[in-house]
Amino acid sequence: MADETVIEFRLYVVGDLPNSRRAISNLRAFCDEYLPGRHSIEVLDVFEVPQRALADNIMLTPQLVVTSGGRTHNIVGDLSEPQAMRQAALGRIVL
Repeated sequence: MADETVIEFRLYVVGDLPNSRRAISNLRAFCDEYLPGRHSIEVLDVFEVPQRALADNIMLTPQLVVTSGGRTHNIVGDLSEPQAMRQAALGRIVL
């Protein structure tokens, strides 16, 4: 039986800057390829939700918070290296 664990991705960005757009695009491409139907993505602009960003200790953007199998991992950057996302998303699922 396939594992139906949903991986939660929360991506903090700043406005419509090029790095923000790249991170969003790279995250969506990663999820479409490796986690179709097994992910949720929330994109948050730190200018619109500064208190939430502070609560998550977001000091750099773009920054991805990955929650999988009760673990949380942070990745900073435009998410152009899928290996880091694969490692962060590993829990009980097999990619």
